[in-house]
Amino acid sequence: MTPTVTDLLNGCIQTLATPPRPEEAGLFAGARIRLAAMMNRLIALECADGAAVRVWENTALRALIAATGPKHGVPASELDETYDGDYSLGSLDTANAKLRRLLIRLHEAAELSGDTELDRQILKLYREIARRRELHLPPVKPIA
Repeated sequence: MTPTVTDLLNGCIQTLATPPRPEEAGLFAGARIRLAAMMNRLIALECADGAAVRVWENTALRALIAATGPKHGVPASELDETYDGDYSLGSLDTANAKLRRLLIRLHEAAELSGDTELDRQILKLYREIARRRELHLPPVKPIA
């Protein structure tokens, strides 16, 4: 299961809204608040460019599958079911999941047929997808 932004924020809200028990006071309570703060920071980073990353990724996947899929038994007509919808993260993720399943089929077919050029192209795309999805935390200023 991949939690949504709403799921994560609701977890942070519950964490912050639930008072600690007496035995959890002190360092444990502070750690709980820092964890909620870190989650909020990660959520903010994801929200800042999450949709743009997914739109790029879905476009790149569609282009590769449309160009090379038919030769390897992945018809371009299957891309019709990968509409990005209203561009919400949920719609983009739904389309992305379908596109990734098609890419896996294409990658398997490329490997079975010995198409090393396509295999390398897909591996390069995997690396670029991972690079674009990285979240980089800014340095935290120490509390004085």
